[in-house]
Amino acid sequence: MVNKTCVTLAESSPAKLSSVLKKALRRSDYVELRFDFMSPTKIPIALNLVKKDLDRCIFTLRPRSEGGKFSGNEKNRISILKLLAEYNPLLLDVEYNTIKNNRNLFRYLKATKTNLLISWHDFKKTPNLYLLKRMLKKMTRYSKNIKIVTTARSISDTVKVLSLYKSLPKNTSLVSFAMGDYGRMSRLLCTQMGSPYTYVTLGKPIAPGQYSLDEVKSLFKLKK
Repeated sequence: MVNKTCVTLAESSPAKLSSVLKKALRRSDYVELRFDFMSPTKIPIALNLVKKDLDRCIFTLRPRSEGGKFSGNEKNRISILKLLAEYNPLLLDVEYNTIKNNRNLFRYLKATKTNLLISWHDFKKTPNLYLLKRMLKKMTRYSKNIKIVTTARSISDTVKVLSLYKSLPKNTSLVSFAMGDYGRMSRLLCTQMGSPYTYVTLGKPIAPGQYSLDEVKSLFKLKK
């Protein structure tokens, strides 16, 4: 069991991102850089500023259709994803629907040996366990690193999501938890079930139910 954290950073300024990144990495194991909060023209500048810490960075460029902020067209987003891959981060988060519907992108990322984190979110509900297991199996066709996040409407929804850790294919790394008030504890319990880290914030939550780094550090300390 591990109690590692990944701070989500959603900055619009490259300079601010670089500054906050250094602050986050002093206390957190990893950071997730949400480039969809930044103007596409500023992303190359930001990449040059953070390149010394790439081995601890997860890159994300989430479209609005997947709960993100990227407002450009999909062709431009795919081009930027390829640019992000060239910097060889610890992980490049690509949505399951994106990779499934764009074979050329998958071939490119496979050829460049990019470490992919294939993600899938349900912002309205938590499907039944059978469907969650099917989704997990489909996602492992593209990477051994998987992220499945749902929205919990009850405690039983949280149990379903955490049950996925008992169904992992061999050599698969899974980050799975539920959003919302009912799912909040799953953001802590997931690390006890096998998740390599849990997502936190330095201040205001970026996703529903997200803990701050200070809160998680305190809670993990109490568990020891």
